[in-house]
Amino acid sequence: MSFMKGDLLTRTRKLVKGLAKAEPVWLKAMEQAPPVTFPRAESKVKQISLPEDVYIKKFFKKYPESICEDAIKICAYDPPPARVFGCRVLDLKEQGVTEEEAMAVADMEYRMEKKAKKIAYKQLKQIARLQGKKPPPNPYPSAIKEFQAKERKYVRDRFYNPDILKIVEKMKEERAAQMQDRMRATGGGGGGGGRGGGGG
Repeated sequence: MSFMKGDLLTRTRKLVKGLAKAEPVWLKAMEQAPPVTFPRAESKVKQISLPEDVYIKKFFKKYPESICEDAIKICAYDPPPARVFGCRVLDLKEQGVTEEEAMAVADMEYRMEKKAKKIAYKQLKQIARLQGKKPPPNPYPSAIKEFQAKERKYVRDRFYNPDILKIVEKMKEERAAQMQDRMRATGGGGGGGGRGGGGG
């Protein structure tokens, strides 16, 4: 179907030339002032890569638990630790430090910051205890613990929500019925074979 190829003007010309379509009123005007043709975009979308991505991958290899912290938080202004690490390595390299030393410094800074956050929260809890108050929530929570806190409600529902318990009971009954059907099918097949052998 070659008449379907090309832009509107080309297709219309082909249809008119092949007597498949009457010549439209606008065809001559369009031929005198054809529409602008834009270059086609490439079919494959190129992956966006940033200079610090190499170091971010290395950071994730060393600290796989921090992958959870790299989720995009719309309300957060601070970049995730992996990106901070990658940018820090690039900054140090620009200052003339070797790659190995830059990574070692950035790694040490990350660990020190993590340790400082733990100490700060420990002190917050101590102050709360001295004042006789309930300890405040951790201002630097682990990403994994944040996910677990969100999921805790659903885990409890699994054991105590009556609607979910009904579904579980129904599933157990269905499974038991399936097992009985299988037992009958295997038992019935074996019995039939025995009778046939006796008759011969």
